[in-house]
Amino acid sequence: MTDPTGVRPGTAVPARWRPNSSGPGGRRAALPTARPPVSRTDRHTPSPAGRRPAASGGRRAGPVSPTARGGLRTGSPGRAAPTGGPVSAYERLWSTDPAAWATTGAAWAGLTGQVDARVGELVEAAATLRGGWSGAAAGAARTRLDGLGAELAVIRPALIEVDQTLAVLAARLAAAKARLAEAVALAGRAGVAVDRTGRVGADPAVPRPPERLGPTVAQVSGAIGGALAAAAAADREATGRLSELAVSAGAGWVAAPPLWRPPAGAGPALVARWWGGLTPAERRWLVLHEARLVGRLDGVPVAARDQANRLLLGAHRAVLLDRCRRSRAGALRGTVAAVGQRRAAAALAGLDALADRLAAGPPRAYLLGLDPTGDGRAVVALGDPDHADNVLTYVPGMTSDLAGAAGELGRAARVLSRCAALAPGAGTAAVLWLDYDAPDFLPEATRSGQAGDAGPALSRFQDGLRASHDGPPARQTVLGHSYGSLVVGVAAREHGLGADALVFVGSPGVGVSEARELRVPPGQVWASTAPDDVIRLARPLDDLARGAVLDRTPVGPVARLLGGDRHELWFGRDPSDPGFGARRFPSGRYGHTGYWEADNPALDGMARIVLGR
Repeated sequence: MTDPTGVRPGTAVPARWRPNSSGPGGRRAALPTARPPVSRTDRHTPSPAGRRPAASGGRRAGPVSPTARGGLRTGSPGRAAPTGGPVSAYERLWSTDPAAWATTGAAWAGLTGQVDARVGELVEAAATLRGGWSGAAAGAARTRLDGLGAELAVIRPALIEVDQTLAVLAARLAAAKARLAEAVALAGRAGVAVDRTGRVGADPAVPRPPERLGPTVAQVSGAIGGALAAAAAADREATGRLSELAVSAGAGWVAAPPLWRPPAGAGPALVARWWGGLTPAERRWLVLHEARLVGRLDGVPVAARDQANRLLLGAHRAVLLDRCRRSRAGALRGTVAAVGQRRAAAALAGLDALADRLAAGPPRAYLLGLDPTGDGRAVVALGDPDHADNVLTYVPGMTSDLAGAAGELGRAARVLSRCAALAPGAGTAAVLWLDYDAPDFLPEATRSGQAGDAGPALSRFQDGLRASHDGPPARQTVLGHSYGSLVVGVAAREHGLGADALVFVGSPGVGVSEARELRVPPGQVWASTAPDDVIRLARPLDDLARGAVLDRTPVGPVARLLGGDRHELWFGRDPSDPGFGARRFPSGRYGHTGYWEADNPALDGMARIVLGR
C-alpha cells in the first residue's frame, strides 16, 4: 500500500516530496508551471492584483513541500538564480499549488475505506473459522486474525491526521500566496520592481527621488517577507507533524494513557490541560478506543475531535438504518407511521449528505459532533478553527435538524467564501453549530425554553474553541438566525459567550432589551432584518391576544394604532431597531431566509463583521 506520493507508510519521507506523484487510483494532481516573470534588466514590474505571473520558459517549478530540502527560507534576497539552479523561496511560493496538497491529503484519508474493507474481511474470516474449526490451532488462528484486524484499525486515525495536516498546509499556503500577490500588486501600484527572487528595487521605467523610493521599497519588501515567513512557518509545522507520524509508524501508533479522564461537566480549560499532558500515541489510543468521549469534549483540539467523530460515522449510519427498518416494519399504520418513516429517511439522507461534504473540499470539513437520535444534531467546521485568524459560529433556527444540516452548512460556506473574496490572505473558518433541539413548529418557536436549554452547550463550545486554538487568539464571531438568534442571546446573557462579536439576522428578539446586556465588547453587537422579513410581525403574544379581543369591539382599530410598542417582538426588543443599541447593516428584500443570497448586501455585511472590518 503506497501513499499519494508513492511512499510506503512508515518509511522516511524523501526530500522534495511532490504532491503530483501518483496516488491511489493513479490520480495525479496537476501543478502550475508559472514562474515570476523577469524583464531584460532581470527585474519585473509586478502584475496587477489577482493575476498570476506569466509562465516562462518550459521549466517546471516544484511546489512548496514540507519536506523539500531546506524548506522555505526568508532573508536577504539575492539575484535571480540561473535556469536550473536553486529555486528561491519567492519562486517556490509563486509556483506552488495549494490545492494539490489538499488533494494529496484527501487521497490519504480515502485509504481508510480500504482499511475498513480489509478489517471486514478479517472479521468474516474469523467468523467462518468459528463455525467449522475448533481446537488449539483454530484458537491460535482466530487470535492471529483478530490481532491483524486490530493492527489495521489503529492506522485509521493516522490516515485522517495526514489529511488534516496537508489540508492545514494547503490553506496556510493559499493565504500566504494571496498575501504575496497583494504585495506584488502593491509594488505595481507604487512603481517599484521585484525580481524573481523577491528582491525589491527601483524600476528604471519609473524615475523618482531616492527619498521617496526608500519607504516604498521597505513597505513592499516587508509585505513580501511576511508572506514568505507565513509559508515557511506552515512548512515547518507540517514537517514536524509528518515527521512525528513517520516515527510513530516504526515505534507504535498507540499507547494506553493514564486512567484519569475529565469528569462530566469539566470545563474546556481543564480538558485542554489534560489533553496537552498526553503523548501523541496516547491521544491516538483515546481517539481509537474512546471516540465517543473524545468527539464530544469541548477543549480537545478540533483535529482530534474530527478523527474520533469520523470513526463513528458508520455506527451513526447503522442507527439511522435500523430506525428506517423499524419504522417500515412497525405495527403502526396510517399518518403517524408515514411521518415516522419520512423523518427517518430524511435524517439518513441528511447524514449521507454530510458524509459527502466531509469527503469533499476545499475547504476541508471537520466533524466536531454528531448525534443521530431524535431530530439529529451536528457540529461541522469548514476550515480548521484551531489555526484560523477569524472564526464564525453559525447557529440556525426553527426546523433545523440533521436532515437539513448540509443546507445550513451551505449558508456558513457562503459567508466563508465572501470572507475569502474580501481578504484572501486571512485564514478564516466557519462552524455550523446545530447542537440543540430546534423548534419544529410555530407554537414551539414562540417559547424560549429550547433556547434556554441550548445556552450552556453553546457557551461551553465557544470556550472550547478558545481553549484549543493554536497561536494568537482568533477573532470569534457568533451568528444567530431566526430562533438561533435567541439561542445566542440567551447564552450570552445567562452564561457569557466567548465571542468578540455577535450578529443577529431575521431575529424575533434575543431575550434582552439592550445590546449592552449581552456582555460583549461595546460596538460589537450587529443586527439586520430584511424589509420584507415576516419576522417583523412576530409581536409579543400578549399584544396579539389583546388585539384579538379589541378587534371585536368598535375601538379595536383605534387601539391598534395607538397602543403597543411596535419594536417589541416575541423575545424582547427588535435588535435591528435603533433603540436596541446594536450596529445595523443593510439587507435587501429577500425575505426571512435570503440573507445569504449572493447579491444581498447582508452577506457582505456578515463577512466584513467576521473579518473585523
